[in-house]
Amino acid sequence: MWNWLINPKEPYTWVFFLRVVIKATLLFLLFNLLFAWLRPMDFISRLSLYNTVVVGRERLPYGENSAEAYTLTTDNIPAMFATHEINRAKAPDEYRVLLVGDSATWGFLLPAHQTLAQQLTDKNYLLADGRRVVAYTIAHPVMSLTKDLLLLDEAMRYQPDMVIWLVTLQSFSQNRQIGAPIIQNNPTRVRQLITDYELSLNPNDERFKSIISNMIIGNQRNLADWLRIQLYGFMWGATGIDHVVNEYTLRRNDFDDDVSWENFDAPQTISPDDLAFDVIRAGHQMVGGIPLIVVNEPMFIADGVNSDLHYNNFYPRWVYDEYRGLFTQVARTNDWRYCDLWDAMPRDSFTDSPVHMTPDATGELSRILGEMLTDYLDFGYLGRECD
Repeated sequence: MWNWLINPKEPYTWVFFLRVVIKATLLFLLFNLLFAWLRPMDFISRLSLYNTVVVGRERLPYGENSAEAYTLTTDNIPAMFATHEINRAKAPDEYRVLLVGDSATWGFLLPAHQTLAQQLTDKNYLLADGRRVVAYTIAHPVMSLTKDLLLLDEAMRYQPDMVIWLVTLQSFSQNRQIGAPIIQNNPTRVRQLITDYELSLNPNDERFKSIISNMIIGNQRNLADWLRIQLYGFMWGATGIDHVVNEYTLRRNDFDDDVSWENFDAPQTISPDDLAFDVIRAGHQMVGGIPLIVVNEPMFIADGVNSDLHYNNFYPRWVYDEYRGLFTQVARTNDWRYCDLWDAMPRDSFTDSPVHMTPDATGELSRILGEMLTDYLDFGYLGRECD
């Protein structure tokens, strides 16, 4: 049947080979353009063994040591959520709470069963109507409010009843909003957020990936990661390991006298426009009638050298104090539910960074949040520290 190829009627010529190459190239380009237009990657990514064949993960996948942690870092948002336990059916008596935030909320240096969301769920809070508080972390270890909004947009598919958004000043930096790969590699989604919520971000920022990211050649990594995360699910289900907790260097307590932050120097004054408050506003618009509570998360407060100038290695005192003042002002002006817990934990609560906490401190924070949300839902207020 292959005689035409082995013994052609006429000898092959360079023109023939050129025509074959041109046709193959055109078909390849056409198929890639069709793939980019149909965008089947979302559909493929939502196919998952998790919550059916293997148990769903308690947090979004993140990590580089796949051999030990049975996970990986991917920018494929539908695939990330398809692995998560939030992708299971919502129970009739479940009050579903989303925890949004950075690596502290995700649970860096904590095993999965000791994360903030898991400890909050394990406290078995019941509302006046009998529903159970069940918390899910959709946090991701990147400090950017735009990243938070991007993940919250996907999470709204899963019928949340409340959103608790844990934030810190680093996440408000305008320099950080498009700095993370998960943002740069999802240009279509981010541009839609910019348009829908009139965000003060540049939709044509050169850091966004081009249209090639929607083609097959731009999705090879996503396809490979999708397959790998399915396979890692069996080891995750057998071990419950998704993050390796190794030895770490304790957060700094001594500092030099440089009090600059990002591109700001003291005694410079910052304004609301210098921080990404418009992204918080967008989050309130996104959730609609669902309660959203914004929490200024606890942080380490140093007492060492130059601690009169610095709270910690993230923040000079002057800029953090201005941030807290601006946040209170903007929250009251916009009638946001806002809780400032910046100094709620003692110094020994923190591990390798000013915001990463020990298991016990995370448990205490889960208690504070649990009482806060039940007080709000049952009695209509957040507590003494909160507006």
